[in-house]
Amino acid sequence: MATTITSTNSASYGDCVAALRTSLSFLESSVSTLDNGVADFPRLVNVLKSVRHYELIPQPTLALAESSLRDEIGPAIATLLDRADAHVARTERRIDALKARSELQQGRLQDTSSTYTPPSSSKTKQQQRASGANLKGEARLKARATRQRKEALQYGVERLELEVLQKERELKKRLDATGAA
Repeated sequence: MATTITSTNSASYGDCVAALRTSLSFLESSVSTLDNGVADFPRLVNVLKSVRHYELIPQPTLALAESSLRDEIGPAIATLLDRADAHVARTERRIDALKARSELQQGRLQDTSSTYTPPSSSKTKQQQRASGANLKGEARLKARATRQRKEALQYGVERLELEVLQKERELKKRLDATGAA
């Protein structure tokens, strides 16, 4: 009987050892699979470090943050828009002034080329020389200053007349524009 128990036990032990060896081979296979999966772990750690993960935010929190940001930035944006509008208006006024000045200069050129006779004609120079020869010293300087003042005043009068003509043209244009509208 002892032999049957021993042979039954040894057969049972043989089955247990065989099952243990099978389990051990499965375990080794699992460890090698796990090693293959974890072999890239250092690189994966670096990849995951550079990726940022964001959490979902509830809608009321997001709306509160938006309104806070709007309240904080809104006045600055309004100020910047007002500055930009003022700068645009200033630039438009400057452009209009430059256009008017250009038209005035064109009018001056047209009027000077058609009606202006330069004071450097030979007759005027001879008269100046004759009057200058009769005067001496301080009187001569006073006469020269007076002559220069007279020429400056004539130029000023001509300039003012041209500006009046220019303003009349602008007024006619405005009246025509409002009449057409």
